[in-house]
Amino acid sequence: MKKINIRFERDKALDGIDVLIRASERDAAVTALMERISGEPPDVLTVTDTGGAVLHIVTDDIISVSVSDKLNLLVTEDGCYTVRQPLQSLESELDPGKFLRISRHELINTDKIEQYEFTANGTLRLVLSGGVETWASRRCIPEVRRLIQGKG
Repeated sequence: MKKINIRFERDKALDGIDVLIRASERDAAVTALMERISGEPPDVLTVTDTGGAVLHIVTDDIISVSVSDKLNLLVTEDGCYTVRQPLQSLESELDPGKFLRISRHELINTDKIEQYEFTANGTLRLVLSGGVETWASRRCIPEVRRLIQGKG
């Protein structure tokens, strides 16, 4: 566990409480600490991996969910998990305002889009957090384009 230093500074100019968390990077420990301080419980997805272990994954940490070689892969900032739940079931449990289906076999966390490129032949390449590269199917491009332009 990382060392946490806590200190109090009195500032009479403040009406409320202002909390600043400083760290070398925003990782799972920082996110969990922020959520505990804010009092808002994180959205957690409970899944079962192929070995039968039950996993509780913070949905904000999910980068993508896909089907590959009949395996359901859940990619997070901390790693990749093979899970038993089908893609459609996982999609129904995730926030539709944050997760978008980009093909028949893949769902992405739109907050994790770092780069995108519309190619000359009409395809869309997406680079997600952690360097995860994926492609949107042609039928999903209008929805992805709408989303990207809306965030722009």
